Amino acid sequence: MDDFGTGYSSLAYLAQLPFDQLKIDQSFARNIGVQPTDTVIVQTIIGLADNPGMDVIAEGVETEEQRAFLERHACPTIQGYLFGKPVPIEQFALLLKQR
Repeated sequence: MDDFGTGYSSLAYLAQLPFDQLKIDQSFARNIGVQPTDTVIVQTIIGLADNPGMDVIAEGVETEEQRAFLERHACPTIQGYLFGKPVPIEQFALLLKQR
């Protein structure tokens, strides 16, 4: 479920639909360490995902502090500008070859 915690996402869907991943919305991830309530919401989403064995992904990670927090709280899968900005597929393929 993308952008969990925003829009039409609901806890009821967790029990009704066959999800195997929750993605933490960037609006929460970017406020880790800034807004205590958002930090607690991130921890709660990670806990919700862990109990039924779902994977959790955090989007919008831009700082090392956010990355470290997520890793400490059992969310090793992250995406965001900390690693790079979006690029065309051809440029991405070149970047992969350089590694």
